[in-house]
Amino acid sequence: MDIAEQLTNNDFEFALYLLDVSFDNFAVGPRDGKVIVVDAENVLVTDKRLIKQNKPENYDVWYESRFEECDREACLSFSKDSLCSRVTVDHNYYAVCQNLLSRYATWRGTTGGLLHDPPAHIAKDGQLEVLLDECTKPKKRYGRFQAAKELREYLTQLAAASSSATAR
Repeated sequence: MDIAEQLTNNDFEFALYLLDVSFDNFAVGPRDGKVIVVDAENVLVTDKRLIKQNKPENYDVWYESRFEECDREACLSFSKDSLCSRVTVDHNYYAVCQNLLSRYATWRGTTGGLLHDPPAHIAKDGQLEVLLDECTKPKKRYGRFQAAKELREYLTQLAAASSSATAR
């Protein structure tokens, strides 16, 4: 989720939208254990400053990617026209949640995403499942934006708690 945020919102005012989000394109860095992109062959780059300057129709209206259920790996629907003409777009959050983290993610016949079957103490309150569902298939308008933010914070808290427990 941090990668999705950094590629979408950064000081350079460029958005890099990942168009091929699958398990094969990410890895864990050997030195720090952080997730890295290992294949960024299919990326769409947009200049947010130019979009603001040119002001295409609806440029300042937030764009929500539409969820589409699919029975193949790494399914992702998107509109290049929309990605290139809007300043605020949820595509990277959608792509990561849909194809890597949620129950809709599939890889080589396995379903459930990277966050499947969390430990009982995490699963019991249902927060992770609710955030993943809203990030993948939002029920509220602009719900994915909020769910992605909360999911990033929640995963950061879980990682910090895990690190401090391991250090003891």
